[in-house]
Amino acid sequence: MVDGTKPVLVTGATGFVGSAVARALLAKGRTVRVLVRRNSDRTNLANLKVEQREGSLEDAASLATALAGCGVLYHVAADYRLWVPRHDVMYRTNVDGTRNLMGAALQQGVERVVHTSTVATLGLHEDGTPADETTPSSLDDMIGSYKRSKFLAEEIVRSMVSEQGLPAVIVNPSTPIGPGDIKPTPTGRIVVEAASGRMPAFVDTGLNIAHVDDVAAGHLLAEERGKIGECYILGGENLSLRELLRRIALLVGRRPPTIALPIAALMPVAYATEAIARLTGGEAFVTVDSLRLARHKMYFTSQKAMTELGYSPRPVDRALEDAIVWFRRIGKIR
Repeated sequence: MVDGTKPVLVTGATGFVGSAVARALLAKGRTVRVLVRRNSDRTNLANLKVEQREGSLEDAASLATALAGCGVLYHVAADYRLWVPRHDVMYRTNVDGTRNLMGAALQQGVERVVHTSTVATLGLHEDGTPADETTPSSLDDMIGSYKRSKFLAEEIVRSMVSEQGLPAVIVNPSTPIGPGDIKPTPTGRIVVEAASGRMPAFVDTGLNIAHVDDVAAGHLLAEERGKIGECYILGGENLSLRELLRRIALLVGRRPPTIALPIAALMPVAYATEAIARLTGGEAFVTVDSLRLARHKMYFTSQKAMTELGYSPRPVDRALEDAIVWFRRIGKIR
């Protein structure tokens, strides 16, 4: 049994999913410690009664200090971008950082680890039927630096479970939306652009959408009921991009888009936006990797988490409503 009186360390708590996990833990009366970079935007921690420890996944000494005395580790931190000018930066955080943190967790005698991976590491079915935790995948199937780095990080956790006894459970969130998406994430940007009337067209793809608070609740269930070495999809509802945009339009009183664009026609735009981003130091909204990913419907089932953990995601419209309300409150949607 995990000692619930010991502090819980959460990495990535300044971010979207990590802050939701921290809120969920606090709501359960847990003592929460968070690892934060010195220059991190701490907006999501402003009203949370957490102990902040400065450090980084690249600094092994700071990880040992942050984990000292902790009973549980939630590793939620990740560099989540669909395009980066330098792949090595993302790998240092997502791959090397995970290896460093898991090593520190073993050294500090942490009793339970919940590692946040992603459904992006899982296989897909060519016919678009929902995939599950057993759908096969390999590194060669991973498109882009983010997917490859998260696949490698998950492999590190798995190997440390089997070879070194790391007490880790893996969760694979799908596409969360909701309050706290301060960047916002790529999916959050879709919600903002669609609700603002700036997405008049769509491509034929699909996503699994979940409320971020349900994903956070699933993390806590994984700590409590998950089996060491197992992975659990934390998802919601499978929607085509067209249907997602239609629902957003209805919620904000706009006309849904009706123009379907072939993915191939957008490839020149993606190459151009990436080139501009490299010159300006900005972020590319349409990327080559995102279009390559869009060729596959990212549909998944959370049945294993529902059966073994008691995971219970709410309807996707509730997630969309909460996301729109939050983006309006911070001025992203007028």
